[in-house]
Amino acid sequence: MRAYIVRRILWMLPTMLAITAASYGMMRLAPGDPVKASFLASGTGQDGAGVRREGESNAARAFRRRFHLDQPWYAGYWRWLAGDAGRNRGGVIRGDFGESIVISLGTPVWEVIRDKIPATIKLNLWSFAVIYLIAIPFGLYSAVFRGTFADRAASTVFFVLYSLPSFWIGILLILLVSRHFPDWPISELSQQPRPDESYWSALWRSSQRYVLPVTCLSYGGFASLSRFTRASALENIRQDYVRTARAKGLSGWAVMVRHVLRNSLIPLITLSAGLLPGMLGGSMIIEYLFNIPGMGTLMLQALSSRDYPVLMTVMGLGTILVLFGILLSDILYAAVDPRITFD
Repeated sequence: MRAYIVRRILWMLPTMLAITAASYGMMRLAPGDPVKASFLASGTGQDGAGVRREGESNAARAFRRRFHLDQPWYAGYWRWLAGDAGRNRGGVIRGDFGESIVISLGTPVWEVIRDKIPATIKLNLWSFAVIYLIAIPFGLYSAVFRGTFADRAASTVFFVLYSLPSFWIGILLILLVSRHFPDWPISELSQQPRPDESYWSALWRSSQRYVLPVTCLSYGGFASLSRFTRASALENIRQDYVRTARAKGLSGWAVMVRHVLRNSLIPLITLSAGLLPGMLGGSMIIEYLFNIPGMGTLMLQALSSRDYPVLMTVMGLGTILVLFGILLSDILYAAVDPRITFD
């Protein structure tokens, strides 16, 4: 297993290079000009050196030279990857992610995203936990009582939930809660506790803010995962080892938890490899709707302004999550089923 993990990690390096190169090339070739976006973002008609609008063409050329936007995309990608010796920048391979060119002109990208990461991590981990805590019990319940009214009702409800777009549900929840529960907080997950507020009061107020965004981000996931759990459990219920376990006198739920669930985990592990990266991308709209200062909101700002270094860093983090998620799922395969080896 150790040799397999080392090989997989080594294969991640060319995979990361290919993905980031293709992403950077497509961003540079896509319509949009970060120079114009930077001047518009300043709102003064000036660049950082105080050049007025009548001299904007000179300022634009200086801006492009500063951030190497006057060079072909592959040269820009190489400077982003390997650094710029003339400006004493190390590049991504040395832990230097470059500087923001629009959102926060000249600020290191890591400083731009550093304060955004905790809100997104909390939001996605809570949603991840909710998805599995709901999906697995409901999936097992539907498998045990397959064909009953409860099974059909759950299937209908989950099918409807899976088909509803999260941004539409988010807007509806905001409208309903703001009208019927005006005191319920619906935004700003990162607000600090009040000076005279107790710990439990601050915890309760903070938890309230997570209810709506976590609901919007997780309902589609547990709706689909519960159906996969049900299908996998039904396949294992028909196996001979289940009949043998029941013949030995084990109760129905003991058989489901100790035997059927464990042998049904492989497809669930496969889905979990892409669930967290998918939620990171899906949280963009949710963070925007609920005014959450996280990575999703930052990525929308970077997309609209063509802030290439910020975009590349956020997309690179998403790629790392995908690759390590797939590796973790392979490791969990061997942990769940000892018959699976990768030697």
